Amino acid sequence: MPVEQSASAHLPPHALPETAASSHSKRWGVILAGGDGTRLQKLTRVISGDHRPKQFCPLFGGLSLLDQTRHRAERSIPREQILCALTQSHREFYNRELDGFKKQRIVQPANKGTAPPILFSILSIELMDEDALVAILPSDHHYADEACFQAALESAFAVAEQHHESVVLLGAQPDRPEVEYGWIELGPSLSNSNHGNAANDLLRVAGFHEKPSIEVARLLLGQRSAWNTFVMVGHVSAFFTMAAQAIPEVLDPLLSTQLWTGSEIHIDDPTYHQIPCCDFSRQVLSIEIEKLLVLHVNNLGWSDLGSPNRVVAVLKTSRSQPDWLRKWRQAEPPSLCHPSESEVRSRLEA
Repeated sequence: MPVEQSASAHLPPHALPETAASSHSKRWGVILAGGDGTRLQKLTRVISGDHRPKQFCPLFGGLSLLDQTRHRAERSIPREQILCALTQSHREFYNRELDGFKKQRIVQPANKGTAPPILFSILSIELMDEDALVAILPSDHHYADEACFQAALESAFAVAEQHHESVVLLGAQPDRPEVEYGWIELGPSLSNSNHGNAANDLLRVAGFHEKPSIEVARLLLGQRSAWNTFVMVGHVSAFFTMAAQAIPEVLDPLLSTQLWTGSEIHIDDPTYHQIPCCDFSRQVLSIEIEKLLVLHVNNLGWSDLGSPNRVVAVLKTSRSQPDWLRKWRQAEPPSLCHPSESEVRSRLEA
């Protein structure tokens, strides 16, 4: 059943009751905005006329995906406690996009996957507040129902506050056997526990399946699994414990580097050269499943916008016709404007 929306989900921090405002002060956010966005680069070039990654591109409503993510985060997290993980090669774009957000910029010398910037941010936040609750938010995703997302994020914070040993994932209800997404296989329910409005949707994690075959995707769809949105909330100690066990080769070099302490920081090059490329989902979450919980959320209307076809599909659903859409259809041959083979297969099997 869907997560119920809390009454405070849309209130600004200054309008929250005193107890809620106090709880909010322990909340931090990390926006992942360092990806290269290569799969969407043909489309973003048509829209913006340059080589910017998709997080810096205004795909919907005139705001970039990064701007939309920041506004989304600020509804639940104090603005000064939201960090942005970036990559040096994107400087011309984030300088414009985050001009008023300089103090919270964490800049990597190179894109080495999702794990290094997450861990650097977690270590930095722990230095500032050892009892912090941290939300990890990708900057290049779309939610058709923002209110549903906001309620789910509030629920995830509430659960993480009660379960310091666990990281809480948001799992989106699937509507087709998608072969290009990561799937979460759901375990036993914790619905009898007292977790506020998240109770009926809170479950253990039984396993992960990254970009499964169509046959596996059909099985997962039929047995109440969830798409992995990669939005997660947890106590700093829970993230640290998982990383220490799963990827010490990434964590250990970061322990000796200068961390973020309240102003923009560029991570030390020699330190980052020691760190291997590492995907947090594949190399941490899929290994440390006993430390995970999942909120299975209906009606998010979630998409990772990983291809032009998905962007166009979102536009069709929302009945939006941005100025760039006609230009894109004229610029690209029909084969690139129509669904990919995997997308066709998924729809036929849905």
